[in-house]
Amino acid sequence: MILTVTLNPALDRTMTVPHFQAGYRHRATDTVILPGGKGINVARAVKILGRPVIATGFVGGRKGDQIVSDLNGEGILCDFVPVGEESRISTAVVDPATNTITEITEQGPEIRPDEMNLMFEKLDYLGKAADIAVLAGSVPPGLDDDCYAHIIQRFRRMGVKVYFYTYGDPLRQGIKAGADVVFPKLVEAEKVIGYEFTGMDDRIEAAKRMREMGGGSVVITFRYGCVAHLADGDRTRTFVGKMPEVEVVSPMGWGDALVGGYAVRVLEGDAPVECLRFGLGCAAANLLRYGAGIFLPSDAERLTDAVELEEVSAED
Repeated sequence: MILTVTLNPALDRTMTVPHFQAGYRHRATDTVILPGGKGINVARAVKILGRPVIATGFVGGRKGDQIVSDLNGEGILCDFVPVGEESRISTAVVDPATNTITEITEQGPEIRPDEMNLMFEKLDYLGKAADIAVLAGSVPPGLDDDCYAHIIQRFRRMGVKVYFYTYGDPLRQGIKAGADVVFPKLVEAEKVIGYEFTGMDDRIEAAKRMREMGGGSVVITFRYGCVAHLADGDRTRTFVGKMPEVEVVSPMGWGDALVGGYAVRVLEGDAPVECLRFGLGCAAANLLRYGAGIFLPSDAERLTDAVELEEVSAED
């Protein structure tokens, strides 16, 4: 079973606004509202692929009630910790004319120490049935930067594999805590390493260095592709991956679909490189649909065959 942990869930509102310009009045041509946060998006992808999944995290207020209700409507099992403050709304404006996204995100509820203790108890309980735990998304106010690191350590003691991605110092500390697979975006990898990358060699070196920091495997994602430094038995292999070209409907959430597809294939016993290939196929399929983590399994299978993976050297 796959367990997803989203400490800062949201109601994600995606609006399609052709030729969007700041400071002008626009009319959206389409609006989609879904429960979101990166871990929830991964849970959606896993559910679509027909594997058992449970989503957990913090929810509060009327927005939190809607997150739970809508997840139940999608058939996604969830077991959240209620908190005193209101869950957040995130808004994304997609301009199909330029294929750009403008995002506006609320901060989220402030989490009290007693609420975090309830989360630890919840994770200890849910972790007993989990093979993989996906920890993803931002850290809400009230929690320290090492909160993900503490959760990773708890899961590792339980023998649960941990897949992880977030931002800034929580990402750095989570890597050092020994997450099994880390999926940072390019800009976040640059922050962890400490400089802006100038080419593919820098990205390859960064994946290697992040693995040396403690990550079991590292998949750095960037525009419709990735660099992956994968643990494969007693050796490591490095790949540059490219998703097949598709007519993009919405670029929202393809990285979450990648993680969901990767995790599903790990449970099915595939080799790491094939897990990566299928994850990229799911990511490409997500580009064809509105909504993070939403795609057709048939599209994912078809596009997986067109994924380009090149094995490269990561030697100094």
